[in-house]
Amino acid sequence: MRAALLALVETKPFEKITIRDICAQAGTGYATYFRHYPDTDTLLDDLAAEEIAQLLAHAMPITMSVDSRAGCRALCQYVAGHRQLWSTLLTGGAASRLREEFIRQARLAVPDATPSPDWLPLDLAIVVGTSSAIDVLAWWLAHGHDLSIEQIAEILDRLVVAPMTKG
Repeated sequence: MRAALLALVETKPFEKITIRDICAQAGTGYATYFRHYPDTDTLLDDLAAEEIAQLLAHAMPITMSVDSRAGCRALCQYVAGHRQLWSTLLTGGAASRLREEFIRQARLAVPDATPSPDWLPLDLAIVVGTSSAIDVLAWWLAHGHDLSIEQIAEILDRLVVAPMTKG
């Protein structure tokens, strides 16, 4: 059902997708849907958690890499490749839930030994860095259509990553 929702989100706004649409796309019965999910928001949350894990797999090299710009570029390329879905997740009604899930997963993904400036507690760096990255990406998807992947990667690197990783 996640794959069905993912396919549908690429073709129309989440708010216009019905459970019947999802069932038709997935090739399942209407009653079967409700054995797994009570509504479309819960399915979107499930899909978001999976997508956040994928995004973090692209984002982790940012914190571990000497070339943070390349890590930012990879992150932006991933988001651009799934633009409609990430627009829905970051700028739609589920944005606050997405932020919470993103921070939760980032906390689990970042090792305790990750270097951060002496003045900055690691957990605060995770919360601020994650929230700021989400805000930059959401802005890009909503307003920055004229910015290239390279340009938004530079903004992300200079505005979010560099201040969090440089002493």
